[in-house]
Amino acid sequence: MSDRLVVTDLVVEFIHEKYAIRPIDGLSFEARHGEMTVLLGPSGSGKTTLLSCLGGILTPTSGTIQLGDLDVTGLATSALEDYRRDHVGFVFQAFNLIPSLTALQNVAMPLILTGSKKSDAHDRAAAALDRVGMGDRKTHLPSRLSGGQQQRVAVARGIVHEPPLLLADEPTANLDHIQAEAIIALLRDLREQGSIIVVSTHDARLVPVADTTVQMAEHADVVESAPQRVRYVAGESVFEQGDRADLVYMIDEGTVDVLRVNADGSEELLTRLGPGQYFGELGALLGYPRSASVRATADLVLTAYGPQTFRSTILTD
Repeated sequence: MSDRLVVTDLVVEFIHEKYAIRPIDGLSFEARHGEMTVLLGPSGSGKTTLLSCLGGILTPTSGTIQLGDLDVTGLATSALEDYRRDHVGFVFQAFNLIPSLTALQNVAMPLILTGSKKSDAHDRAAAALDRVGMGDRKTHLPSRLSGGQQQRVAVARGIVHEPPLLLADEPTANLDHIQAEAIIALLRDLREQGSIIVVSTHDARLVPVADTTVQMAEHADVVESAPQRVRYVAGESVFEQGDRADLVYMIDEGTVDVLRVNADGSEELLTRLGPGQYFGELGALLGYPRSASVRATADLVLTAYGPQTFRSTILTD
C-alpha cells in the first residue's frame, strides 16, 4: 500500500514565444493515505498541470514525485505506462464518458483495454458502480444520466482498478450545488476507505472538507495605503518579470523600459514609457504575476498606488 505522496521542489516550465512560463515553480507538499488534498487556485495557476505530473502524463522540468517507494519522476516511458495503469485513477471535469456505452461498459472499458477478461471487467465495474451509488444505473447510457450521475460513473471508472492515488480535476465544476455536494460527500467516503485523493478546484468551499490545502497561487490581502512617491536611479529595477504584483505606478519624472525576459536569458524591449504614463495595472488589478520587467532608464520619480486606489482615482478620472 502506498501510504504517502511526496512532491518536492517541483518545477514545470514551458517555452512560449521565446519566454519561459512556470505554472509550477518549486512546489512541495505531502498527501497521505486516507486523506484528501485540495489544490486551490484560479484558472491558469497550474492545477491541471500538477495533476498531469502526478498522473505520469507530463514530465516536470525538475523536482521529484514519490508515491510510496516509487520515484515517479525517475520512471522510463514503459514504466510510466504501468504506473498510470496500476497506481492512478483519473476523474475528469468533463466526465469523458463514451456516449454509446452504458455506465457499466464505460467503467469496465479501462480494464478491458489493459487485458482483463470481459466478464471479470464487468464484475469489477458493477462493484465500483455500487460503491458510488450507481448500481441501479448500470445499463443507462450517459444521455439518460444527470450531470451528477455522470460524474459518479466517472468516479467509478477512476477507482475500478483500486488505485492508491485518485486524481480529480475540478470534479464539481459542471454541477449544481446539490449535485456538487453529493460528489464531495462521495470523495470523502472514498478517502475514508483509504485512498490518497488529490482534487483540483477553484472553489474555496472544498477547503473545509480537505485534510490538506495546497495554494496554487500566491494569495495575500492587499492593504491599500495612500499613494506615495518612490524614486529610482538610472538602471535600477522597479520590478522583475514573475514578481508578485501589488502596486500600480504613475511616472512623474524620467523614463522606464518595459522588458520581456526570454527563456535564454536575453531581454526584449517591449516599450519605453515617460511622464504621465502608468504601468503595472493589469497584474495588480487581476492578481497576476508581473508579465515583464520594468527598469529606470534615467533617474525616476513614480507615484505608487494600491490597485483599488488606482482604480478609483486614475481610471475613473
